[in-house]
Amino acid sequence: MIRYFFRRLGYGLVVLVLVTVFVFVAMTFIPSDAVDLMLADTGATQEQADRMRAELGLDQPVHEQLAGFFGGVLQGDFGRSFYTDEPVMDLFLARIPVTLQLGGLALAIGTIIGVGLGILAATRRGTKTDNAIRGIAVAGLSVPNYVVGLLLLSALGVWFAWSPPFVYAGPTEDFASWLQQMALPAIALGTSAVAGTTRMARSSLLENLGSQFIRTVRAKGASERLVLFKHALRNSVIAVLTLLGVNLGTILGGTVILEQMFSLPGTGQLIYESVLDRDYPVVIACTIFYAGLFVFTMIIIDLLYALIDPRIRAARESGQ
Repeated sequence: MIRYFFRRLGYGLVVLVLVTVFVFVAMTFIPSDAVDLMLADTGATQEQADRMRAELGLDQPVHEQLAGFFGGVLQGDFGRSFYTDEPVMDLFLARIPVTLQLGGLALAIGTIIGVGLGILAATRRGTKTDNAIRGIAVAGLSVPNYVVGLLLLSALGVWFAWSPPFVYAGPTEDFASWLQQMALPAIALGTSAVAGTTRMARSSLLENLGSQFIRTVRAKGASERLVLFKHALRNSVIAVLTLLGVNLGTILGGTVILEQMFSLPGTGQLIYESVLDRDYPVVIACTIFYAGLFVFTMIIIDLLYALIDPRIRAARESGQ
């Protein structure tokens, strides 16, 4: 298992490097750069613009800029913001708690409600309840999370004349205000996670409930509650765990728009603003974090497979 962990960790590092290279190169294809935006309507000459590009290193070929960036990363230096001249890591660390709070709430909503609805649908297969849950799940997968956010804002504003506070307060400062501000974006982000988890939990449970070992357990006189929660659900957790990583990626991507929509000062809003400002170091550093968090989560999920299912652990230890 240790060998397997380090092998997966090596693959993850390769993925991070490839993601960084892709984002770095993609940013250079944007028609204008940070200097064009900073000097717009200032009457600056071309000579002044060229001098500023040289100071920021934007006059170098892409491969030299990329090599310099990786050299700094190896020393723990992700560069400085083009606009504020602050270290990128300081900007990132100041914003990341908000994104982790929002993402954690959305993932919890998606997993807990999704598994609950999946169990309910599986145990009432073919009934109106099952059909309704499946219809809701399809709708949840079909509607983008930012549209869900807009619908929630519009509905609450029109029907109840209420909107969440748009000045962020941390949970330790004002918990009630924090919960009000986090609730709608977390629900919007968690909608697709609820839908996907519901469908996965339902199909996996139905497959396990119809398997031979479940029929054997029932023949021994076990109650339906014991059959469902001790035997069928445990074997269905692997499928749900697999989807957990996918849900995390969807949620992280959704924070870029929803944090801006709900005025949450997290890394999603930071990425949104930095892309508009062509602040390359900030965009790339945040992208590395998002990709790293996703890769690390998938590695942890792979390790959890072996803890849940001894057959997977035996196969990995034997090198299969």
